[in-house]
Amino acid sequence: MHVTLVQVKVKPECVAAFIEATRRNHEGSVREPGNRRFDVLQDAADATSFILYEAYASADDAARHKETAHYLAWRDAVAGMMAEPRRGLPYVGLLPADPR
Repeated sequence: MHVTLVQVKVKPECVAAFIEATRRNHEGSVREPGNRRFDVLQDAADATSFILYEAYASADDAARHKETAHYLAWRDAVAGMMAEPRRGLPYVGLLPADPR
């Protein structure tokens, strides 16, 4: 399984708009054939900090995610909301094993 943790820091005045744009991306992402999880986490101590936990069956599935209409719309919608550049940290998912 291919997992990416995307660290996002948004401008304080953009938190609500970021959450709404990310909700739409989440809803499209979880319907992708290779998607296993797409969690959106907000830091309990800092409302402007988020982690997107994206798990795909393969690196190819993760790459195809970045070609989808919902991802491209999200990327463009949130570009001006960032307080700093987002960072994607790639991981290999070991457990639980992907049964598919």
